[in-house]
Amino acid sequence: MNRKQAIQSIAAGIAGTALLTKTGNAMQSPILKKNINHSVCQWCYSDIPLEKLCEAAREIGITSIDLLNAEQWSTAAKYQLTCAMAYASPIGLTRGFNDVSLHATLLKDYTLNIPKAADAGLKNVICFSGNANGLTPEQGLENCAKGLDPVLKIASRYNIQVCMELLNSKVDHKDYQCDHTPWGVALCEKTGSSSFKLLYDIYHMQVMEGDVIATIRKYAKYIAHYHTGGVPGRNEIDERQELFYPAIMRGIVETGFKGFVAQEFIPKDQDKLASLKKAIQICDV
Repeated sequence: MNRKQAIQSIAAGIAGTALLTKTGNAMQSPILKKNINHSVCQWCYSDIPLEKLCEAAREIGITSIDLLNAEQWSTAAKYQLTCAMAYASPIGLTRGFNDVSLHATLLKDYTLNIPKAADAGLKNVICFSGNANGLTPEQGLENCAKGLDPVLKIASRYNIQVCMELLNSKVDHKDYQCDHTPWGVALCEKTGSSSFKLLYDIYHMQVMEGDVIATIRKYAKYIAHYHTGGVPGRNEIDERQELFYPAIMRGIVETGFKGFVAQEFIPKDQDKLASLKKAIQICDV
C-alpha cells in the first residue's frame, strides 16, 4: 500500500492514567535528547494495528502518530500520544485547494474537523494543492489562496495551523502542484496568515530540488512540520540511502524548530518496528 492508497482507505473515517505493558509493568518512555519531537506516520505501518503501533511508539520514545483521522485521535490519546499532523478532509492528494470546484466541499470538511482537532488538543491539520491539471503556477497560487482564505480564518480562531505538504512530481506524484519549496513559500506569503505553513517532506524535496539543509535554513519560518524518508525509494533512512539524516536533524534544530519530525519511510526490513526504533536513534541528535 502506498501513501495515496492509504489516504483513500481511511477517508471514510474522517468524521492520564499510567499505561501498562503486556507484563503489567508501567510503561516508561526511554530517555532521548529532547531536541527533536518524534512522530511516525501510521500509513507506513498499516499492517500493524494502531493500538500496537501506539504501544511500540511509547516504548521507543515517540510522542505522536501522524496522519490519523478524527476517529483515530482518541486511540493515540489513550497511549498519551498526540497526532502532530492530522487529516481534516477525505479529499486526497491529487485534488486540492487549486481546484475551485472543490472549495465549498473543502471548507465544509475543515469547518467540521478544525474544531474537533482543537478539542482533541491538536495543533496541525494537513492540506494539499492537488495536481496542476493544466493550471499555471500563478493560477494555482491564486486558486489555493482563494480557497484557503475562509479555512484559515476558522483555523486562526481555534489556534490550528493548516499545513500544505510539499510532494515530488518527478517520481511519486506526477503533476502535483506544490512540488517546490519556493512555490509553497509564495503561497504562505500570499495567504498572509500565520495559520498557514508548510509540511516539508525531506524525501520529496531531495528528489525535486536537493540542497536540503540550506533550504531548511532559508525557509525555516515557513515550515511547521517535517517528514523523513530514504532516497531513493522512501525506505529506511540508514546508510543504504543517500541522505545523512543526523546532519539534517542538526540543521533543523539549529533553526530553533520546536515542532515535530515524523518518520515516513516504508520499511523494507522484516522487523518494521526495529527499523523505526533505529530511525529514531538516527534522528535523535
